[in-house]
Amino acid sequence: MYVQELEPVAGSLGLSALVAVLPLVIVLVLLGGVRMKAHLAGLTGLLAAVLVAWLAYGMPLDQTASSAVQGAVFGIFPILWIVVNALWVYRMTVRTRHFDVLRRSFGRLSDDPRIQALVVAFCFGALLEALAGFGAPVAICSVMLVALGFDPVRAAVVSLVANTAPVAFGAMGTPVVTLAQVTGLPLDDVASVVGRQTPLLALVVPLLLVALVDGRRGLRETWVPAMACGVAFAVAQFAAANYVSAQLADIGAALAGAGALVAVPQARRPAAEPVRASVLTGVRSQELDERDPRREVVRAYTPYALIVAVFSVAQIPAVKDWLAKATQTYDWPFLDVADPEGNPVGGNAYSWPIVSTGGTLVLFAGVATAVVLGVHARVAVKEWLATVHELRFAILTVTSVLALAYVMNLSGQAATIGHFVAAAGAGLAFLSPVLGWFGVAVSGSDTSANALFGALQVTAARESGLSPELLAAANSSGGVLGKMISPQNLTIACAAVGLAGREGDLLRKVLPWSLGLLLVMCLIVVGQSTPVLGWMLP
Repeated sequence: MYVQELEPVAGSLGLSALVAVLPLVIVLVLLGGVRMKAHLAGLTGLLAAVLVAWLAYGMPLDQTASSAVQGAVFGIFPILWIVVNALWVYRMTVRTRHFDVLRRSFGRLSDDPRIQALVVAFCFGALLEALAGFGAPVAICSVMLVALGFDPVRAAVVSLVANTAPVAFGAMGTPVVTLAQVTGLPLDDVASVVGRQTPLLALVVPLLLVALVDGRRGLRETWVPAMACGVAFAVAQFAAANYVSAQLADIGAALAGAGALVAVPQARRPAAEPVRASVLTGVRSQELDERDPRREVVRAYTPYALIVAVFSVAQIPAVKDWLAKATQTYDWPFLDVADPEGNPVGGNAYSWPIVSTGGTLVLFAGVATAVVLGVHARVAVKEWLATVHELRFAILTVTSVLALAYVMNLSGQAATIGHFVAAAGAGLAFLSPVLGWFGVAVSGSDTSANALFGALQVTAARESGLSPELLAAANSSGGVLGKMISPQNLTIACAAVGLAGREGDLLRKVLPWSLGLLLVMCLIVVGQSTPVLGWMLP
């Protein structure tokens, strides 16, 4: 048995923390300073974590390697299993041109560019984040806004800022699932607290978007539909995260926000010509004037309805229990780790939720989508394989980062850093979202930031007397605000709208909003750690 040590370096917590933090520093420097590709930075950081665990912490090499393999396996299943199948559904809609039908449907909802920004960037972007994540919402929404006549820079900025509130529950809840796994906290508890933080962002972001599109005039003339959209989104996200399913939080929120916009009369009024002339400075795609048969419009919306239906059925208690019976639990080979008190850690066992995991449910919905859209089985398989190929570098990045996180957690490195950071005391509540924001800013992924810092946040919380669930959730909720300034997202946005090399321009436009919203989130978490807002927590 390997027993974790908190002070393996010269019996000093400070020196041990300095050594333990090296893998994280290496990853962050390589990503943010050297601009190395994420998968290479992840692999380099993994090597550093293995060396620290072996040489400084004395973890046997076979157990170190085994912990890395377990992290990589978790990265593949269930995380990447969800992402691949969700992106596969999207690719089939593009293949059959039903995605174009959906885009034209959005364009006809309103000719007001401020409302179009809410429908496309906020609501549909949230739906894409729910299904795929990993940059897809920014790329797709930016292109759609340009097709609607938006200036490319404005389209990119709006899409980047909109991609905040849904991120913590993106890719069928992947970030919170990862957070629960690496911290050992129950998924429902973590999702519940995140669901009491990010909905507050959803109240602000729609107002910010109409202001970005049309300044004070936009805010003055369209604040009612913006508020209606934000409130509906926030209520649905809160309700799903707390009482239904973390995997359905963004899907329900996106549909509720879009429904609220449709219901508000102001959203359907034609925009005044001076508004359109000043906002739509790009070239509108003539393809938007095509009329699609009602049957094809219904088929375009069907894949998303199928996903909602499959996940809803899976939440029925009898069905949920039946699916849970398929979960297999194994003793992980070559791994026998105890915490500093001598108690076996949860990582010694591995649970494999074969059927009940989100990726398998999306796969079921994907098969049904192929049938509804008339995609031949051979073509559907070809698209699935093409999705895996498209995500090959993301797959390598996620598996290496999760392997790194597992090595740090099981060797005791994360515990050492957490005990050292706990000296910040009550100030941790303010710093916790900042750590998540920084992690996402350099890695481009809330999932990666949760894997890197989740266990650290929980250890520090327990040592300082704060709620572990609160700080773990704060890592994810603060992280969503780093998404808009991450180099990966900026590059994706620029490439999508033909602004290659203009990443710096976009960064200067979105950075103030990222920092401003981060300050708001820090104050929310501080309030929730005290009686002032403590009543908000479950």
